Amino acid sequence: MSSTPAPSLRLFLGLWPDDGTRAALHAHAEAWDWPATARRTRPERLHITLHFIGNVAGDRLPALRQGLQLDWAGGEMVLDHATVWPGGIAVLEATRVQPALRALHEALADRLRALDLPVDSRPWRPHVTLARKGFGAHPPAPVQPVAWGVRAPYVLVQSLAGGRGYEPVASFG
Repeated sequence: MSSTPAPSLRLFLGLWPDDGTRAALHAHAEAWDWPATARRTRPERLHITLHFIGNVAGDRLPALRQGLQLDWAGGEMVLDHATVWPGGIAVLEATRVQPALRALHEALADRLRALDLPVDSRPWRPHVTLARKGFGAHPPAPVQPVAWGVRAPYVLVQSLAGGRGYEPVASFG
């Protein structure tokens, strides 16, 4: 008798804005000059990714819920640089990372490694993706920074297949 493996979940750790910050991010995105091809991020999907984890067997969720729990009170983030990255990804990013957020990012990287999960070796560039396929998009000038008082929780999130959105799996902090 063979057992069926647990379904694989596409996971990441992220931060979701409060209502006021979400409204400020949406207003910032509204001020861009978008090409017709741009696929704008819906306001409820705006977030900062702490760590992209990738595909993980669903039966590992209890260990992730336990292993990724950290005490964290929050921090401050100022998103002050608007640009279009290669691949047409339009973002609003932070030019500086406050110590509390850097510490959270690093502590979660250590926890992911302890769980034998991948950690991106590139430097962390906190950003909010405003649109995909944004080739030729122009941000407002001057850029009005968006201040984000990032409070707990940080969230383990599943990306749903077919671009249907995100589903929280666990909340921490």
